Amino acid sequence: MTDPVLLKYAARNTPRYTSYPTAPHFHAGVNGETYARWLGELTPEQRGSLYFHLPYCRVLCWYCGCHTRASLKDGPIERYLDRLEMEIDTTAALVPHRLKVDHLHWGGGSPTLVPASRMRRIMALVRDRFDIQPGAEIAIEVDPRTLDDERAAALGATGFNRASIGVQTFDPDVQRAINRIQSFEVTKACADRLRGNGVNAINVDLVYGLPKQSLESCLDTVDRVLELAPDRLSVFGYAHVPHMKKHMRLIDTGDLPGTEARIAQAQAIADRLVAAGYVAIGFDHYARPEDPLAERQRTGHLHRNFQGYTTDAADALIGFGASAIGRLPQGHIQNTADIAAWEKAVLANELPVARGCAYEGDDLFRSDIIERLMCDLEADLGTLAREHGQPVANPDLSELEADGIVRRDGDLVMINPEYRTLARIVAAAFDTRLMAGNAKHSVSV
Repeated sequence: MTDPVLLKYAARNTPRYTSYPTAPHFHAGVNGETYARWLGELTPEQRGSLYFHLPYCRVLCWYCGCHTRASLKDGPIERYLDRLEMEIDTTAALVPHRLKVDHLHWGGGSPTLVPASRMRRIMALVRDRFDIQPGAEIAIEVDPRTLDDERAAALGATGFNRASIGVQTFDPDVQRAINRIQSFEVTKACADRLRGNGVNAINVDLVYGLPKQSLESCLDTVDRVLELAPDRLSVFGYAHVPHMKKHMRLIDTGDLPGTEARIAQAQAIADRLVAAGYVAIGFDHYARPEDPLAERQRTGHLHRNFQGYTTDAADALIGFGASAIGRLPQGHIQNTADIAAWEKAVLANELPVARGCAYEGDDLFRSDIIERLMCDLEADLGTLAREHGQPVANPDLSELEADGIVRRDGDLVMINPEYRTLARIVAAAFDTRLMAGNAKHSVSV
């Protein structure tokens, strides 16, 4: 029987909290001129992280909530990569020194659509414009259906050492319902190909709550994934938002699991992974105990950003490509998601920023509270208040305490590990910017 506490809160929408302030609060008042000024204020002591977004796939998956589009031709992708190189040059020139970089991530879309020769060229450009540090984590999101031998060899040759393989599910009925046909054999060949080229750290992405998905199919997928021996797993709940993503209208809502079924699927996956020796990271990631992610969680140094849970503690996250989000010490910026508008700005040697949000008031204080709750399942409000020169935050947590979700010991707020999936609910209590009108930008537990 499903825990009534989980049922009570399951329908409450909250932001994902990959940033604070959250994306619905970004606005056009922060623009390219703002971003150029912020880049110019970076100091040689500050460290950087780079993100590159390729918004193309061969076939559009109907469950996808990312900024992407399908292209069966290489022409649009090649043209996009031409502009991406220009954006790298324009942006790097605005930083008054060669920024030291400890993390680099390619996302999408399907960045493994980048031709091998082009990946070599772009990564050479990146290393020339930025100071990629020895031991830097260089990661890429992989669609196993598009990674061939030549591309895998290019990843190894250019220094990639981590890959996130999209799986979602191995249930053929569910795959047909979401328009993503991908066999276990293809996926295993991809993992072998990556490891054979030195990309040894493997992440796997899974999704529950998909159309036609059952508890049994979720567990069968987990068991097959365990055969791949991944270092980390991300387990996301499908968010059905056809008002925002029109392709989701191709999914029959009658095939979607109900609230109780979703909760059961998430819990069953968690139990199976923990039984297999993985450590629960935050509320939706899992890692081997020796993985750096688990180590950072044990020492209280885990972070959360737009890629999810991470060891990345960079002062500046610089995003490239249409829709890419960046974060600097002064605030957040986001490039325009419209590819044509992004190309036009880049061709004019302008930063293609559409919106952003500058930190103000107690934003950084609230951001730290929310990050610690999301990463550690606890936050020392007194210590954080002193660090930021702010009064101790004291929102009303009485309902959460009465339901056994939260326990307080003085200024220490602790989330019951049994209710780790409700971490966003607790974090929302400290979000002074949360407004009812932003429900369409949120996701259910």
